[in-house]
Amino acid sequence: MRKVYCISILCFLNIASFAQNVASVNGKSISSKEFMWVYKKNHAGVASASYQELAAYLDLYINFKLKVIDAKGMGLDVDTAYKKEINGYEQALKAQKKASPKNIEYNFIMNEYREGVLMFNVSEKKVWSKVQDNDSQLRDFYSKYINKYDGKGFDEVKGQVIADYQQNLEDDWIRLLKLKYTVKVNDDELRKLAKL
Repeated sequence: MRKVYCISILCFLNIASFAQNVASVNGKSISSKEFMWVYKKNHAGVASASYQELAAYLDLYINFKLKVIDAKGMGLDVDTAYKKEINGYEQALKAQKKASPKNIEYNFIMNEYREGVLMFNVSEKKVWSKVQDNDSQLRDFYSKYINKYDGKGFDEVKGQVIADYQQNLEDDWIRLLKLKYTVKVNDDELRKLAKL
């Protein structure tokens, strides 16, 4: 009986813990506080949003987190240049004395920077660098989707072809990451955060 009771408590604690999170990506929780901090920061301090707006932004944020996990899987977080950049940013942040390491906002700022740099570095490797000096793949992509470009020649729409090709690479990458890693969304918590 005691064993069942302990398992029930663990299940309850797990459920209660997840209830305060909007999602988890590969077992790592995204707390409501973290999500709303990022949302407000990227929406000019506006915190009131509809469920649809929050759900759309959460999808983007989950994609961001998936890229960060991929970057860590590639070992980009142990790269010497990465560590040096993060250390330099942390020293600059401490020198401003606007945020203390004991402050929750400081932790959010540092985490955002760490993950942002990782996302940039992995995107460079997985998407952006694939276009440089790769005219043949761009022309193949253009030929495959030629109707999209209203009969214009490749040279006329090359900039758009590059943007579309990169978006295609990113979409494929995200799709593969979602197959590889577990993503759970706590819809109830997201609805609680919605103000409209």
